[in-house]
Amino acid sequence: MHALSLPKLSLLILLLTGAVGAQAQKKGKPVADARPDPTPAVQRMKGYQQRLNLQQHTIVDNVPFRNAGPTIMSGRVTDIDVCPDDPTVFLAAYASGGLWHTTNNGSSFTPLFDHQTSMTIGAVAVTWRGTTPVVIWVGSGESNSSRSSYAGTGVYKSTDGGKSWQLTGLEETQHIGKILIHPANPDVAWVGAIGHLYSANAERGVYKTTDGGKSWQKTLFIDNQTGVIDLALDPKDPNVLYAATWERHREAWDFKGSGKGSGIYKSTDGGGNWARLTTEGSGFPTTAGVGRIGLAVFPGNPNTIFAILDNQDNRERAKPAETDTQVLPPAGFRAMTQETFQALTDEKLQAYMDRYSLAGKYTPKGIKEDVKNGKYPTAALADFVNANDDLFNIEVKGAEMYRSDDAGKTWKKTHEKYIDDLVYTYGYYFSQVRVAADNPNKLYTLGVPAIKSEDGGKTWKAMNSDNAHSDHHSLWLNPKRPGHLILGNDGGINISYDDGATWLKMNNLAVGQFYSVNLDMATPYNIYGGLQDNGVWVGPSNYQHTLDWQDSGQYPYKSIMGGDGMQVEIDTRDNNTVYTGYQFGNYFRVNKTTGATKPITPRHELGETPYRWNWETPIHLSRHNQDVLYMGSHRFHRSLDRGETFQTLSADLTNGGKKGNVPFGSLTTLEESPKRFGLLYTGSDDGLIHVSKDGGNTWQKVSSGLPNNFWVSQVEPSNHVEARVYASLNGYRSDHFAAMVYASEDYGKTWQVIGQNLPTEPVNVIKEDPANPNILYVGTDNGLYVSFDRGANFMAVSPTLPAVAVHDLAVHARDKDLVVATHGRSFYVADLEHIQQLTPELIDKPLFVFAPTAVNHSPAWGRSFSQWREAASPNVEVVFYLNHSNKSFVTNLRILSTEGTVLNTLSDSSEVGLNLVKYDLTVDPAAVEAYQKELGAQAKKEVKVSVANNGKFYLQPGTYTIEVSVGGTVDKQSLKIDPARAGGGRRAGLPSPERD
Repeated sequence: MHALSLPKLSLLILLLTGAVGAQAQKKGKPVADARPDPTPAVQRMKGYQQRLNLQQHTIVDNVPFRNAGPTIMSGRVTDIDVCPDDPTVFLAAYASGGLWHTTNNGSSFTPLFDHQTSMTIGAVAVTWRGTTPVVIWVGSGESNSSRSSYAGTGVYKSTDGGKSWQLTGLEETQHIGKILIHPANPDVAWVGAIGHLYSANAERGVYKTTDGGKSWQKTLFIDNQTGVIDLALDPKDPNVLYAATWERHREAWDFKGSGKGSGIYKSTDGGGNWARLTTEGSGFPTTAGVGRIGLAVFPGNPNTIFAILDNQDNRERAKPAETDTQVLPPAGFRAMTQETFQALTDEKLQAYMDRYSLAGKYTPKGIKEDVKNGKYPTAALADFVNANDDLFNIEVKGAEMYRSDDAGKTWKKTHEKYIDDLVYTYGYYFSQVRVAADNPNKLYTLGVPAIKSEDGGKTWKAMNSDNAHSDHHSLWLNPKRPGHLILGNDGGINISYDDGATWLKMNNLAVGQFYSVNLDMATPYNIYGGLQDNGVWVGPSNYQHTLDWQDSGQYPYKSIMGGDGMQVEIDTRDNNTVYTGYQFGNYFRVNKTTGATKPITPRHELGETPYRWNWETPIHLSRHNQDVLYMGSHRFHRSLDRGETFQTLSADLTNGGKKGNVPFGSLTTLEESPKRFGLLYTGSDDGLIHVSKDGGNTWQKVSSGLPNNFWVSQVEPSNHVEARVYASLNGYRSDHFAAMVYASEDYGKTWQVIGQNLPTEPVNVIKEDPANPNILYVGTDNGLYVSFDRGANFMAVSPTLPAVAVHDLAVHARDKDLVVATHGRSFYVADLEHIQQLTPELIDKPLFVFAPTAVNHSPAWGRSFSQWREAASPNVEVVFYLNHSNKSFVTNLRILSTEGTVLNTLSDSSEVGLNLVKYDLTVDPAAVEAYQKELGAQAKKEVKVSVANNGKFYLQPGTYTIEVSVGGTVDKQSLKIDPARAGGGRRAGLPSPERD
């Protein structure tokens, strides 16, 4: 129901909800001082209402968004709940892709959680009746604490199989680790809440409800940094519960995943009171290195409990002997004296150089001479090492399995040796354990690989298969059939019936977590994107999901890079040369045809500060000269020869970085103006924007008028006005959720707040339409919005797009498509042909009919080529814009001949905005006789319009009029049908996979 013209609609939205979007600038303070505290949940819920408001008052909700895949890879699965009576029925929860239900063992799925306040899920729990999920609980907010773990908005409940949902509270918890339901009373449930990821808060711990979520009681609380990551229930006594607490906190530059608050607690009164089990003398570690803990109770004997621990304490290592061939660690050079350094053997120094990529350009003899002459200190060899290296080389104890046989009173580690190559230094991402229903010595635990033990945890074996992804987060064991496993990981769902020896991959969902998108100029054009933990892929824009590829062996999308896929640039002169890579600046030039890859990442010199590369390092290929490639670390790098060599042209374009275990103080966005070669902008993770007008040789900071210290998610130079530029800031990494978007008309010298009616949702990207300077697109953590007045007001797009995080956007100028890269539901494509024509003048019209594309007549219309197939039918869209009434109403459409004969009549229940009515080019049988006479008079001979195989009559070649009328207002357009010619597809009016 769209009742208002755009100017009136804009005014109404501002009056109703202007305060929501204005959080980015505190009233009475300069915009640069405005950095609010973490956004409270009540404000986020108001933001959700504003999102619904913008969906209600939009003029483009009838424009369809088509999912363009891919499905061959997946997104991160966080939890699984399986029907106990029929394991082919289960629910799978995704980190950012919502909740899905299958009734056929994963052959197909139905989405259940697409349009709530947030789609991110940490836990799901179900009460089953037969194969029906009679009660579904969803804990929103992913339980993993990774850099793309979105904050939820509480606990949701459905009592109709996921058709509808009720928010039951706990909105401020943000991240849920576990939900348990009482086995005999579905109104009783326990929630383990981890709490905020980027800020301290009290809404964390164990919550219990006894009235189906109407009210909650917090029964276990440690402190404002410690939440509950796992819960376990005694299967024989539901009054006995165990809780794993976890102290953790993340900053953009540092992650603390352990602490004294981490431990195991027990309740014997149904979760009302709790006692700590992991105390001094219990056998379980109690140091500040205690990290994430996973729990499992053995069903056969509930006194036996297992706990997998991420132990962040450093390993105790003996000092290496003088003859030890171990490569020196970087830290060894920091305090090394000149004498000790000069005494190092060339072999020892060469080993270090080989390990840290110094070999080739430098020699041991040359380095010793440089240090001796004071060119740089010995510490330069430590400083040379990539700023991220310590993240992977810290030697912590890692995964440890503990067992208790006295209901948690005492614990004993099950193994003597370290469990290496399982969780590395990022055990916070894993730490779950399962025990077989019939054998306490049969254990499973999850990490980068999934591993199992047959001897109670003494020794372990990987369940590696060619068909299973890595990074595992959820595992279900069939208690009735040993060896039947359902596994959830960063690559989707895997199923095994032989205890992990072989796996089925159930990837038929478009739930990819894309970081980026770009497009080439092939026909049809190709879509490129980098995925979380699933590499970089490319596929055709006319992709349609089918299973035919399993028969042909040729999936339309192809992988061109591994790791965590990042940004992509394509040389459109050949549509074959691609620049892309994986996390922390590891970029390559790729030949798609041959598969050849060449590393191109620039390296710093000895004595220089190592380049700080962002997780998603920005690159940009000049549109003015595609031999010119730009890259950003904390400095600006330019190549004039396709990445063969780079010049580092800038000083530090950030605030200098911060000490921590996550690289910080790096560039996040790098763009060149489409209007002028060498007009460049950079944005950083610590809130700085710089501009260069001379190809990167000199830079000027232009972010003084913006809020301080926020992540610059996008800088967008205008396609239409050289001095115009847009910027978006993102406060997600400080638990600040306001939408912050800005515009400048003077190269960033001054900024104006725009988008003040956007919901309270962090902004990831802002793009300007290349054809219409008034149109802006904004992608947030919860959806996509469009403005037709250069950001003064925004409205939502099609409801077919779920409330998923939109990370990136690309507009294909030639084909007039908008491609949406979501972090949870892969790619979507929308046709912009009519959206781009919505100028202020057209929007003010009461009615406007767009000119339909000419169609080639085809003798195949109405013909069926097999009794098993539907008859071929043309499909032409009549598109019109309406701004006429305050409610939905009937619109009449007539198809007229050149003489004014009415050949067919259609009706549509239309709304304010764009409307699309499909017309199959048929003639009403009652009009055929008059139509034949008219055609005969024109041809000066008898003409017969034959009935097609499907019993319908179709228009013949010629020119016709489409007349649309609403309440006395009429507009018309011509429809041309050309004579038949070879070929078909879109111009033949037949459904085209590229658009339909």
